[in-house]
Amino acid sequence: MKTSTTILCAVVVLLVSLVGGECARTVTQACEPSGKARGRKPPPGQCNTENDSDCCKQGKLYPVYKCSPQVTSNTKAVLTINSFEKGGDGGGPSECDNQYHSDDVPIVALSTGWFNHRQRCFNNITIHGNGRSVVAMVVDECDSTAGCDNEHDYQPPCPNNIVDASKAVWKALGVSESDWGDLDITWSDA
Repeated sequence: MKTSTTILCAVVVLLVSLVGGECARTVTQACEPSGKARGRKPPPGQCNTENDSDCCKQGKLYPVYKCSPQVTSNTKAVLTINSFEKGGDGGGPSECDNQYHSDDVPIVALSTGWFNHRQRCFNNITIHGNGRSVVAMVVDECDSTAGCDNEHDYQPPCPNNIVDASKAVWKALGVSESDWGDLDITWSDA
């Protein structure tokens, strides 16, 4: 009797450790790059550097992502600044409606994984940063899967943890204009 109980206990412990280990790996699994995009030097006048946007460097390899970190009620991200207006550094019209939008409205583009095949189009998110919060509408994708081409204004692919925001979002968060650029934030679906 003692031997069968010991074997049964050993089997239970083994199963729990296997299942528990797999669950822990699933929960902590990071979003890894899915490849690289090779930088191409933009033709003259083709990369808009408004808002200190970067232009691709010839031959440089940039990581691309098909995923973003898991969305939670307190998702960590980096807030960047983007112009959604025609002629701005955001490139073409917004992905959600093929329109340009005023930078005076609190709107954002999300990294590809969070944009989720347009599933968040016109949904509001709540952004927390600089001791304040603001609600903004998702109107565009910050493409993490491609870049360094005409469609992307010869800018590198977007990292997978970006909330690219209009100046209205930065103003609502009370960030001094001289500090606009990159800000660690958290966000959630509103």
